[in-house]
Amino acid sequence: MRAAKSKIARKEKSDLLYRAILKLETEEECYNFFQDLCTISELRSMEQRFEVAMLLNDGMIYNDILEKTGASSATISRVNRSLLGGCGGYESILEKMEETKD
Repeated sequence: MRAAKSKIARKEKSDLLYRAILKLETEEECYNFFQDLCTISELRSMEQRFEVAMLLNDGMIYNDILEKTGASSATISRVNRSLLGGCGGYESILEKMEETKD
């Protein structure tokens, strides 16, 4: 019973965070919020994973991604698994970014 309560509390906290992120309106607000929220290391890790996702989505192979980004093969593999069988988050945002390219 205790575990269920913990999951519910975690979900409520997650929901609050995600709702807060959805309130951000400008790139500057995003920079400021995430710099306050995350450590530099956390930000760099997220930036690297997103770059890996974009490169995988563009068809780049693991060795080239490793060389270009410095990401470990484990990170590249994890991102690739998320792209292929995750929740669709990478796919959704990459599609939206493609739609808004100039």
